[in-house]
Amino acid sequence: MTRLARRRWKGSGPSGIVVLAVLVLSACAGGPSSPGGPPDLPPAPGEPGGAVPAPAAAGEPADLPSAAGAGLFRGDGTPVEWAELVEAATEVRVVLLGEVHDDEAGHSFRARFLRDLGEVSDVPPVLSMEMFERDVQPVLDEYLGGWITEEQFLAASRPWPNYREHYAPMVEWAREEGAPVIAANPPRRWVNRVTREGRGALDSIPDHAAPWLPPIPWDEASPAYREQWDEQMARMAGAHGHGHGHGAAGPDPEDLLAAQTLWDAGMAHSIAMALDAHPGAAVVHVAGAFHVQWGTGIPEHLEAYRPGTSTLVMVVVPAADPSEFDPEAHRDLGDFVILTPGG
Repeated sequence: MTRLARRRWKGSGPSGIVVLAVLVLSACAGGPSSPGGPPDLPPAPGEPGGAVPAPAAAGEPADLPSAAGAGLFRGDGTPVEWAELVEAATEVRVVLLGEVHDDEAGHSFRARFLRDLGEVSDVPPVLSMEMFERDVQPVLDEYLGGWITEEQFLAASRPWPNYREHYAPMVEWAREEGAPVIAANPPRRWVNRVTREGRGALDSIPDHAAPWLPPIPWDEASPAYREQWDEQMARMAGAHGHGHGHGAAGPDPEDLLAAQTLWDAGMAHSIAMALDAHPGAAVVHVAGAFHVQWGTGIPEHLEAYRPGTSTLVMVVVPAADPSEFDPEAHRDLGDFVILTPGG
């Protein structure tokens, strides 16, 4: 299990709930996520029957992240070399890669990391992704197996709008290597049901939906995660000009947090099942930074589902000067912290 220190957060409250409610209910991400920005919620995918991003050639990742000006550090700020990063990943069963979804350099880092880890592993790692929901796993498997075309895959899998430029390189690597790809996220329609009606909304679900969700009930937010969530809500409210007592009512704050923990629990449960299904392989899971940073969220739920699983958290975030590790902003975001140009 990960041994990340817990960052302490100072006074915060549930301000900004209305803003977040709009994001959760519409399933869209307001803008780039970061350790100091809003909670990392997925962008809206292409709706079935709607516009799907046109296939395009997947871009090659940069030769090495350091060549593009990225800074590689341990969680305490100690600089590391690329080889140390990859070597550390070979010693654990799970690597959690936290990202900012529109960080171009970060996407290049992840594609190169996955490829290099595969080269030094006896068995290619399993790729697990927040960007696909569990109910599209059969479609993903059909594409990986060569049974359907890329156009058919994109039309049926509800890909994120930035799939082609940011996530296709990893999926195509897995396809070439014969590595499994896990559609890890619970379907947003069920998560949004919790946002609207609370945790009890999933006490009774149709049989066909059970495989798409973690065991019900799922664990509540830990005190550390709740504190981080409240602080992010306060920051989000400030960024959008909302504060206490502002305007229209929205979903209950506890229901919003319950929905967020359902995302985390669902992805953690997907990782646990992938580990059991592929005992000889590591799992590399890609998700927004808020789901994994400071060792809360997914790491906590994974420990509950599969106690003692060795886990490494890598958080990749933009920084104004990637060569400068800021202890106040970056310490213990992950076991490793990768700073990319563009913050």
